[in-house]
Formats: sequence, C-alpha cells, structure tokens
Amino acid sequence: MTMLKAITFDLDDTLWDNHGVMARTEEGHYRWLLEALEAWRAARQEPALVLTHESGGRDYLQRRQQLAKQVSERRGDFTWLRLRALEAQLEAAGLTRSAALMWAAAAMNEFHRLRVQVTPHPEAAGLLAVLTERYQLAAITNGNIHLARQPLAAYFPVAIAAGELLAPKPDPTPFLTALARLNVAPEHAMHVGDSWQEDVLPAQQLGMHAVWISALEDQPLPPRVHRIAHVKELPRVLEMLEKAGLETHHSGGVYSH
Repeated sequence: MTMLKAITFDLDDTLWDNHGVMARTEEGHYRWLLEALEAWRAARQEPALVLTHESGGRDYLQRRQQLAKQVSERRGDFTWLRLRALEAQLEAAGLTRSAALMWAAAAMNEFHRLRVQVTPHPEAAGLLAVLTERYQLAAITNGNIHLARQPLAAYFPVAIAAGELLAPKPDPTPFLTALARLNVAPEHAMHVGDSWQEDVLPAQQLGMHAVWISALEDQPLPPRVHRIAHVKELPRVLEMLEKAGLETHHSGGVYSH
C-alpha cells in the first residue's frame, strides 16, 4: 500500500448534477442566438432568417455530429464543434462569413455563461477544503465548462480540459498530463468520477486508485477500485486506505512517503 499524495476529480455528475444545467444551456444559448439575430436583422431592415428553434436546433446537432466524424481528432473538443457548426449553419442560412463568425462567437459566449451556472453538491466545497490540507488536487473533465469560471475553481490549481488536448477520456493522456503537472506517480494518486468507462477504467489501468460514484452495487470491482454512492462518502474510502496502509507499515510492508 502506498500513501496517496494527489486526488483528481471528474466534474460533471461528480461534484454537481449536470443534467439540468446542460438542458438549460443547450436550449438557452440557441434561443438567445435566434432572438438576438432577429432583432439585429430587423434593425438593419433585413429579412428574418429561415431558422426556427426546433428545425435549427436539429440541424445544429446534426452538424456537430457530422463534424465529429469528419474531424475525429476534435470529437471531444465540444466548444470547437459547436462553434464551427454554428458558423456553417449561419452562413448556409444567408449570413455573410464575417457576420456568421461574429454571431457564432457571441452564441458561444452565451453558452459558456449558462454552462458555468452549476450548483455544486452542498458538501463539495467543504470536502475539497479539507482535502487540500492533505493532498494535491486536480480536475480532469471531458466537458467544455470554462474551468476557471466554475464555482470550485480555487480548489484545483491543476485543471485539465481533455477535449482541448484532443484526447478525451478514456484516453490516458489527460490523466498522465495531470499527474505530470502534480509531479506525482500514478500509484500515489486517486481519481474520482461517475463514469466506469471514462473515469474508473483508465485510472485503474494506469495504476491509480479509482473511486466510482455509482448507485450500482452488483458489479465486481477490480483492484484499487472503490465504489461510493455520493462524493460526500469519499472520506470513508480515504480513511479505509489510510488504515490499511498503516497496518501494512506496522506488519513490515512497504509504505511509501
């Protein structure tokens, strides 16, 4: 057993519930775009664009999906996909290239304004404050939330947006990048997340401990993987590991500081 020196965290659906936020952001930024465009064109005495929230939204999604297939290395860079899809849609709807670029960028500003309006679990800030006294912390996310603007940013001096590395989880690159910036070996680190495929398996395969936030209780767990129902239960896992490490130390095993 080795002493933990660092803990890395997934963000969405780990430190907050993301489903409602994404639904509001998805709907809100596109509706804002159409309403702002309508007012802008009316002020310029230009005809309204033939884009509705329903049909335009479907086309926007299809364009993102098609781009992700065509430019596979960007499949996890959701901000890039959204921006390029909006630019292409607005040009196809009749805007000039310069206007399409301007309004797509404005829509993505609104997207990020809404996207960052997450509500961390009530226990999250207190938990992270305690953990920073004993461990180095980092965030590793596939999401395109602006990390510096999210509510718990101060607790994560190292924050990795995997899509911007062109290596979304479960690729090991974001984990290795975080560990390198923390200057911590995998065996001295733990990753906490809600996804079995994107969080637990890649961390465990690198030699990290992994904590899986899941209500499931019937799936056997591989070595170094621990399951909890909510992030507030994390201290119990850490206490268990610390106790096991001390017992190994007292019995003559290796306990690395």
